[in-house]
Amino acid sequence: MTLTTCENINRPCYVLGIVTAVIVLSASVVRDTLAGVKNLAGGELRPYSALLEQAVQEVLRRLEANARGLGADAVIGVRFSTSHITTGAAEILAYGTAVKFTSTPEPRP
Repeated sequence: MTLTTCENINRPCYVLGIVTAVIVLSASVVRDTLAGVKNLAGGELRPYSALLEQAVQEVLRRLEANARGLGADAVIGVRFSTSHITTGAAEILAYGTAVKFTSTPEPRP
């Protein structure tokens, strides 16, 4: 399945609707403590970077699964949003437009 940030694709398709996926991350107390020490010294917080990379991959897997559930061939206009929920936890939301490829373009209103 194609997941793309592009708003338009050069293929006839019809829109199935909005598709979303979300994941909430929570780091461990030990990781938070070690990251706090590293933060004082400066530099990349590698444990958090690795955690976020895994979370992005998982939220994309979920987005794809949700789109497949609608019968989609692709998700276009994929976007990400993040928010801080509480100390040590964050949310990643992925969303886009699920589309189904067709042999003729969707009529415009």
